[in-house]
Amino acid sequence: MSSDKGWEGPPPPRGCEVFVGKIPRDMYEDELVPVFERAGKIYEFRLMMEFSGENRGYAFVMYTTKEEAQLAIRILNNYEIRPGKFIGVCVSLDNCRLFVGAIPKEKKKEEILDEMKKVTEGVVDVIVYPSATDKTKNRGFAFVEYESHRAAAMARRKLIPGTFQLWGHTIQVDWADPEKEVDEETMQKVKVLYVRNLMISTTEDTIKAEFNKFKPGTVERVKKLRDYAFVHFFNREDAVAAMSVMNGKCIDGSSIEVTLAKPVNKEGTWRQHLNGQISPNSETLLVFANKEDGHQKSLGKPPSLTVRLNGQHSPTPPELERCTYPFFPGTKLTPISMYSLKANHFNSAVMHLDYYCNKNNWAPPEYYLYSTTSQDGKILLVYKIVMPNIANGSQSYFMPDKLCTTLEDAKELAAQFTLLHLGPF
Repeated sequence: MSSDKGWEGPPPPRGCEVFVGKIPRDMYEDELVPVFERAGKIYEFRLMMEFSGENRGYAFVMYTTKEEAQLAIRILNNYEIRPGKFIGVCVSLDNCRLFVGAIPKEKKKEEILDEMKKVTEGVVDVIVYPSATDKTKNRGFAFVEYESHRAAAMARRKLIPGTFQLWGHTIQVDWADPEKEVDEETMQKVKVLYVRNLMISTTEDTIKAEFNKFKPGTVERVKKLRDYAFVHFFNREDAVAAMSVMNGKCIDGSSIEVTLAKPVNKEGTWRQHLNGQISPNSETLLVFANKEDGHQKSLGKPPSLTVRLNGQHSPTPPELERCTYPFFPGTKLTPISMYSLKANHFNSAVMHLDYYCNKNNWAPPEYYLYSTTSQDGKILLVYKIVMPNIANGSQSYFMPDKLCTTLEDAKELAAQFTLLHLGPF
């Protein structure tokens, strides 16, 4: 670890640290620090090491300002650190929030907060969302905010074995998926509001009428999905004003929450995961539907305005508009190979991986399915992917650290995990 000995004052604030993944295992600070100094002054550089003397493939770099950290992401994400070796750089999130699932749905916020304070230390707040179908009940999960990452990590370590019970229920505990960081310049252009905690029965027309009340004609359109909606305005000023006026108001008897919608980050598909591990950004890769079964690990916000098709989100921010066109009789068709298309024509990571292998003249990936049974009796699935003949002799098999309840999700997750470790196209 190296740090700036001449620094005076408190450490840099949150948002100044970046996470670096896919570092060649035989590369050290003498090569890495000069590269990252191109973005600005480094307060601290932490390269994670194995007992063998090799690095663990990732590092944390803390700059003195947020602007320097953002510059590092812009100029060094997908940077070719060595011939054929590309690193990934994203904001490092000092996660202080845990996801707690399998909570009795009749429990109120105050009860959950009191209970979590009894069994763990450093609890600051609890976030609980009402059920979409019965606003008097919670959704079976909560987010617990701690005073520091260390306090959250200690609480997770205590609760994670899967045998810990609250009110006689075995709870599920994991890191909450961090909220997506969007730069201030991008957010200054947003003119779409995200509205949550709506009644299932509330219609798009009702939402549009309510948001048009403070200034008629300002709403362009509304898109509602289950108990949340996106409200599009013609200009940003009206969107911001409406957010201030409508947040906390009641529509059809339900108190709504209104915030600016966060757009898709088309550059960053990396995120820090758990204790420094990396995985594809779940917000632009595998996003599960908003369910009532207590398994939603993000803060209830649909991550973006990406198009859905057959219930799946695209694995990368789509460059092509996804829709259907009429097929008229007599339309001339030309046979083509899928490999002649560009990568942005593929929706799933499974197809991306097949395309990737073909492009590198490798044999197709081999999928091996494994299963286990959860404590509540569910069959959980995971795929191991074997790459038969990777030319450079690097790791030839990949298995994600998450289990899925459906075959399609397990295969998609395994393909995403493999693509992440193989590197960019």
